[in-house]
Amino acid sequence: MESFSLPLDYSAIERIIPHRHPFLLVDRITELEPDRRIVGIKNVSLNERYLSRQPGTVPALPPTILTEAVAQVGAILILSKPENREKLPFFAGIERVRFRRTVYAGDVVEIEARVKRLRSRMGQLSGYARVNGEVVLDGTMTFALGSRDI
Repeated sequence: MESFSLPLDYSAIERIIPHRHPFLLVDRITELEPDRRIVGIKNVSLNERYLSRQPGTVPALPPTILTEAVAQVGAILILSKPENREKLPFFAGIERVRFRRTVYAGDVVEIEARVKRLRSRMGQLSGYARVNGEVVLDGTMTFALGSRDI
């Protein structure tokens, strides 16, 4: 697989992780420091099917979808390393995830993942999601790397 130059757009992201529309929740990667941290962007559009649409309320991004978006940004960080490109990251756990405020259609979410611990087959990331500089989600995610031949 080729080397990547920033920013990574949607098609470059598709070359790194196996997710596809409508399950690919990252629109752009703006910063990438291998083995350290990554920053990605999620534009929340009114057209997205998974927005909660309760009568009389503004459409909002469900916290579980936001958590998955943070995990996908972390997966891009892990799979961007040449030795991991033929592997799949699996959620092994999420801890201390806090949802600080609701994310609405029209918001631009900046997602950051930082490596806490990294081994050959397992790791732990701290994840943050911000809207206009305000933290809307933070937590710790543990992952395991497995073969794509499952």
